[in-house]
Amino acid sequence: MDLKEKLVSSFMAFEGQIDVDAPVHEIRSEAIKVFEQKGFPTKKEESWKYTSLNALLKNDYTVFPKEESALQFQDVKKYFLHEIDSYKIVFVDGIYSSYLSETSHEGLDVCLMSAALSKPKYRLIIDNYFNKIAPKDDGLTALNTAFSREGAFINIPKGKVVEKPIQILHFSTGKESALMLQPRNLVVVGENAHVQIIERHQSLTENPVLTNSVTEIHANRNSIVDYYKIQNDAQTASLIDNTYIAQKKHSHASVHTFSLGGNITRNNLNFYHLDERIDSTLKGITIIGDKQHVDHSTLVHHAQPNCESHQDYKGIYADKSTGVFNGKVLVDKIAQKTNAFQQNNNILIDDRAVINTKPQLEIFADDVKCSHGCTIGQLDEEALFYLQSRGIPSKEARALLMYGFANNVLASVKIDEVKKRIKKLIAMKLNVNIGFEL
Repeated sequence: MDLKEKLVSSFMAFEGQIDVDAPVHEIRSEAIKVFEQKGFPTKKEESWKYTSLNALLKNDYTVFPKEESALQFQDVKKYFLHEIDSYKIVFVDGIYSSYLSETSHEGLDVCLMSAALSKPKYRLIIDNYFNKIAPKDDGLTALNTAFSREGAFINIPKGKVVEKPIQILHFSTGKESALMLQPRNLVVVGENAHVQIIERHQSLTENPVLTNSVTEIHANRNSIVDYYKIQNDAQTASLIDNTYIAQKKHSHASVHTFSLGGNITRNNLNFYHLDERIDSTLKGITIIGDKQHVDHSTLVHHAQPNCESHQDYKGIYADKSTGVFNGKVLVDKIAQKTNAFQQNNNILIDDRAVINTKPQLEIFADDVKCSHGCTIGQLDEEALFYLQSRGIPSKEARALLMYGFANNVLASVKIDEVKKRIKKLIAMKLNVNIGFEL
């Protein structure tokens, strides 16, 4: 039995564990039919042309963990941003850990999807927002929807400025020989509200882990959403991250993605403009080596006039690593006065490293300001010589140039502790201390 067959047959067992009378039962049932029809994506699909999941699908994954695994805070402390006060939603092998978490019901909901999907008091929010922007015809998203039960539910009421960042952490312990996780997050940010969210997936062993994550974010009028994804997992862990963001008038949403580890990482990031005067920011840093693979697939759909989007992705690839950037800006005929920028810059450290980049503009309006571009190159030998002539050793000079290459992405990070953490991770990836404050 292959993985697709196992998942389809497991759906009946999953239904036996949940309330079939719940409002989302029909949504789940329709989603499993879509996955049964679509299956896993292959390289025959244009959007997956450079990323194959075949090697991952050969593992015999456990779909439902057999038991809850306990973790001590000291065992995972280094993965938290413990320098700042924050709300924490922590999952261990897909199961909520109340011991490691710190949630809130004081003026805002920072709790569990399982609670939101089952409790009557959340019924209106679920009816209005759950599975509304996630595409119904995407196989992987449909698979997650079919098994949607646990994840983070964040509801920020109108006018609320959340004083503390919210951390969402997923740990896999390795108690299963191979584990598949499917967290589902729903973030609803009310009118004039502001929230900062930090997300991380972390395997604690060398056992294979495949995570198929879906996050829906609804940014209502005048709201601000800052989302940070830290991806620095073990080389036996793979992540498919599907994030869908719907924005309304005068909202600002930004997503920073730091891809520094893992086996195969695929980031599907989609922004939908539902009104005028919207601002969207998509930025990322990728630094990988060995045979690691990172694929960024982005879409910004400008469906209304007078909106802006800014994309800036930097990639540094060593050894036999592979990078993919497939970014698309779609401007509808009605979306006049659109201002869209898209840039992808890459450095190949070794001859065996590969980058496939395809920035795209699809414009149907005539009064717009749109640009896109990409670069692929190596470190500037003249700049290296200049630094070495000033007494900087070759290794440190190369690291300094690479850090400078990626630094403009870090400049827009609004949480100082996140910025410091990423700087530290970059220094570790470059295997050098280049003298900046960590």
